[in-house]
Amino acid sequence: MSNYYISQIQERDTRRNQQMNDLLVQENIRRDALLDYSCGLFDEDQLIATGSCYGNTLRCLAVSSDHQGEALMNQIISHLIEIQFARGNTHLFLYTKDSSAPFFGSLGFYEIARIKNQLVFMENRKTGFSTYLKGLAAESKSGAKTAAIVMNANPFTLGHRYLVDKAAAENDVLHLFMVSEDVSLIPFAVRKRLILEGTAHLKNLVYHDCGPYIISNATFPSYFQKDEAAVIEGHARLDLTIFIQIARTLGITCRYVGEEPFSQVTGIYNTIMTTELPEAGVECVVIPRLESDGQAISASTVRNAIKQHDLEGLSRLVPASTLDYLCSAEAAPVIEKIRTADDVIHY
Repeated sequence: MSNYYISQIQERDTRRNQQMNDLLVQENIRRDALLDYSCGLFDEDQLIATGSCYGNTLRCLAVSSDHQGEALMNQIISHLIEIQFARGNTHLFLYTKDSSAPFFGSLGFYEIARIKNQLVFMENRKTGFSTYLKGLAAESKSGAKTAAIVMNANPFTLGHRYLVDKAAAENDVLHLFMVSEDVSLIPFAVRKRLILEGTAHLKNLVYHDCGPYIISNATFPSYFQKDEAAVIEGHARLDLTIFIQIARTLGITCRYVGEEPFSQVTGIYNTIMTTELPEAGVECVVIPRLESDGQAISASTVRNAIKQHDLEGLSRLVPASTLDYLCSAEAAPVIEKIRTADDVIHY
């Protein structure tokens, strides 16, 4: 035990990264695509435990089966927490197999939601999620019919506005949750501003930043799922478990979503939602997409128009407030980012 030491695994260190990959595979964990810090606990030159971070989450935690029972994961977690605190991240989250949740509970993590026989979403604050729910309730309005929409709006389109207009017209109160993780091509501060400007004509909306509890597809972990379809399904079920608790807190009885003719991810998500939400007493209303020139309007079509330098076509896809931003000097770095991206279509 005295020869064990923890060291960062640098991205350029091919040999140690291969050791990490091999250990994860050995423990039936796929390496997550999104990691911004990784470390290993070594016995001389042999990797015997590993863990990683992405943003304020802990990921890809594994101990070699030959060394389990030696409290090595405690050392990995302690090290990663030190790294996170040094970064200024004190509110931490992790995903683990449900069989491992009691162990992480003993290290000061508390369950937020679980998918039975798959994974558990946990945080290091005992009242973190309950405090979040109380904050939402404090921002709420009362109404006989209360609905919700969750949107990323990357960017806000005429399709988004159509969906919000319809939901607002059919309900007394509409809660609009804006995915606040900054992993989209358009920064959250801009996406939020365009949503607010594009819906300013509606008076029965309550706006919420999603915060860390409504997780985007981009940052949902893939390392417990056997394939991409399982990843999508896992994300949908975890998100809905959390959303149902939010709905009960705010008296939400209906969630509106846009029909998805193109995206496999959103299509699978919508299918699961239309089954599971009604079982929890929340109606799921799927609205056909608004079309332009016979084509459904989506954020993907807008980003593709930007990539193809089709600024004229943008005017048929986005409201004036979004168009004004996209044509401004402020948007130049974002436009360049979209045009140089390998892929701007959400599949």
